[in-house]
Amino acid sequence: MTPLAAQGAVPGPGIPVALATVRAARARIAPHVHRTPVMTCRSLDEAAGARLYFKCENFQKVGAFKARGAVNAVFSLGDEEARRGVVTHSSGNHGAALAYAAGRRGIPAWIVMPDNAPAIKQANVRGFGGVIRFCAPTVAAREAACAAVQAETGATLVHPYNDWRVIAGQGTAALELLEEVPDLDLVVAPCGGGGLLSGTAIVVKAMQPGVRVFGAEPAGADDACRSLAAGHIVPQDDPRTIADGLRTSLGEKTFAVLSRLADGIGTASEAAIVRAMRTTWERMKIVIEPSSAVPLACLLEGTIPAGGARVGVVLSGGNVDLDHLPWQA
Repeated sequence: MTPLAAQGAVPGPGIPVALATVRAARARIAPHVHRTPVMTCRSLDEAAGARLYFKCENFQKVGAFKARGAVNAVFSLGDEEARRGVVTHSSGNHGAALAYAAGRRGIPAWIVMPDNAPAIKQANVRGFGGVIRFCAPTVAAREAACAAVQAETGATLVHPYNDWRVIAGQGTAALELLEEVPDLDLVVAPCGGGGLLSGTAIVVKAMQPGVRVFGAEPAGADDACRSLAAGHIVPQDDPRTIADGLRTSLGEKTFAVLSRLADGIGTASEAAIVRAMRTTWERMKIVIEPSSAVPLACLLEGTIPAGGARVGVVLSGGNVDLDHLPWQA
């Protein structure tokens, strides 16, 4: 990728999240999130030709790593700001995570969701106490609805990924991973909006500068790969992938981090994503969602070079509609 990444550079000007920021976030969120396990699987090692260490965020609160960033953002607010509540737009895990975090602090949370959001995701948000405001399924409609809630309530916007507090919170997963498995050669995380991958890159390059950091994307939603190659954000205009958590575009904050610190982005075919998801269920006996399967799919297809390496793999979540599994289609 960039010479800076190869040299193990730490974040530069305009990037206020560093290792100390992530460590402070870890202390802040510790009472409210799980320290998730790291698991291994010999048969998946053999399939990938590498030694894999899976950081199991599918066991996290709300079923995904998103709890980390949302809790850090909510508990970073001053008391007066917090009283007015928080708002975000999300059709999935971040909305539930923000509702959960707000509930832990005892403040209101408004979640703007597209009117075609799956009923199971709506129920998840409501189950954590979030108030849903529906909008048309477009980015412009989401942003307009959030602005209307802010004007009405004074709530603070907590963006799903383009927020330094969220990025710092997501980085705590990599912090735990490297503390448990300090001699990795490579760390791979899924990349949608880039919050998880940004936090991961900041931590890894600060703690172990020689360790490579790769993002993993579906080939049908490869905006991060194209953006880093082009040197500017290439919007995700027509994502076509079963990995619904990875259909978003990078933000200016996540692009700034990844363009400096990421070593590359691998992409995976839809068939490989489904195969990796099913194989993980069968061999590891754990439930992961399609987005979680993308890193393993990239490793199995060889789009991320890992032959013989010790690889940390972030399994980002396990929220799946069990009535509509992809291999049943």
